[in-house]
Amino acid sequence: MRQNYFFACALLPGGWRRGVRVEVDAGLIRQVSENAAPEPGDQCEALVVPGLPNLHSHAFQRALAGLTERRGPAGADDFWSWRKAMYGFLEQLEADDIEAIAAYAYADMLEAGFTSVAEFHYLHRTTQGTLYENPAELALRHLAAAETTGIGVTVLPVFYEAGNFGGVPPSSGQSRFVTDLETFADIVARVRAHAAIGPAQHVGIGIHSLRAVTGPHIAQLLRQYPQSNLHIHAAEQIREVNDCVNFTGLRPVEWLLRNTDMNERWCVVHATHLTAAETSGLAQSGAVAGLCPVTEANLGDGIFPGIAYQEATGRWGIGTDSNVSLDAAGELRQLEYSQRLGAQARNSLASEARPSTGRALYEAALHGGAQALGQALGAIDRGHRADFIVLDATHPDLVGRTGDVLLDTWIFTGSRSFIRRVIAHGHTVVEAGRHRGRERIDARYVRLMTRLMNTRPA
Repeated sequence: MRQNYFFACALLPGGWRRGVRVEVDAGLIRQVSENAAPEPGDQCEALVVPGLPNLHSHAFQRALAGLTERRGPAGADDFWSWRKAMYGFLEQLEADDIEAIAAYAYADMLEAGFTSVAEFHYLHRTTQGTLYENPAELALRHLAAAETTGIGVTVLPVFYEAGNFGGVPPSSGQSRFVTDLETFADIVARVRAHAAIGPAQHVGIGIHSLRAVTGPHIAQLLRQYPQSNLHIHAAEQIREVNDCVNFTGLRPVEWLLRNTDMNERWCVVHATHLTAAETSGLAQSGAVAGLCPVTEANLGDGIFPGIAYQEATGRWGIGTDSNVSLDAAGELRQLEYSQRLGAQARNSLASEARPSTGRALYEAALHGGAQALGQALGAIDRGHRADFIVLDATHPDLVGRTGDVLLDTWIFTGSRSFIRRVIAHGHTVVEAGRHRGRERIDARYVRLMTRLMNTRPA
């Protein structure tokens, strides 16, 4: 399918340009012309930026949003108490439910400015803890949700085998996550076979964490999948860091740097608690730090050493993790504000070379997200996927503003209300801020949540 576009103003890899004509075929950009004029049949837009990749999502957790904001006994609220609540919530979800939640989350992401997502998928078994007839059933449900909504997706089947460091047996709450290596390989193969059908789909692998996968099996997975995009949780919580030190003698990122071939295909998710040596080592490896600022704030994880990591020329991207709140601009704003609070200074992630904080944040997230998803994303450029965010040039907060100030204004004063239209893989999926399938997706989600809330303990 061919579709040509004319953008009065657009952010290209070389900066802001006027009179940009983009030729698209089968969802990919075939030609970009500057200082052009619109031609008959072109779809004309006033103000356009590339769609943002979301490098880390657990889609099913979207349905948990708002249900854990209640103080626990003796004030013992942290990531670990939240995780226990999440495990309990999972006990209610069947395959149809998980697909309904994923579709709802993905539609929300598109409306929020994310045009692609990496789904870190560790949920493999039934509510009884048995494998589905098709072991890849739940991963394929996420592919179906992506197809329904039009979002681009990199599915990351996740290997999970243990409850803690040293191969401690998993708890009952973790029973839906666990596979052996043979079953995991079968799941990956099945997802790859299906994803090959979809032009906006890609498959990598996930290693849940050092606490959930033993060192020998990490080494085996690295040998088995030498070219795949590889994502892992690491150093999100102080307790996790301490447990890792007690078992291995090393901190999580320190262990990864010493014991793996960490390089550009890796995405280390969270990496919240790093020493100076780990910060430098992670940056030098070429891996992407997968930051999820809103979730990390919601869970009380801590503050990523963003200023030092940027000074070491580290690569990073943005994820939505628990999907407690979906807003592309909001994730970037939360990241910058966390750095300001830590450093007691303003415009912390800007630089002399890139003085606009909004543009510095946005372009870093574009590049890091595209690398982590393993796809040609995040740029209005030849060979890239045709993913565009059309901002509302008539919005009162944007009127009269040009260049980088547009991004500064959207990220620091705006939200989803600034987004007029979203085009993903050459198809308009959001119009006037609303997903094209919103009514049907919402109806399915409402039926599910009505059932879940009616059976939820008071």
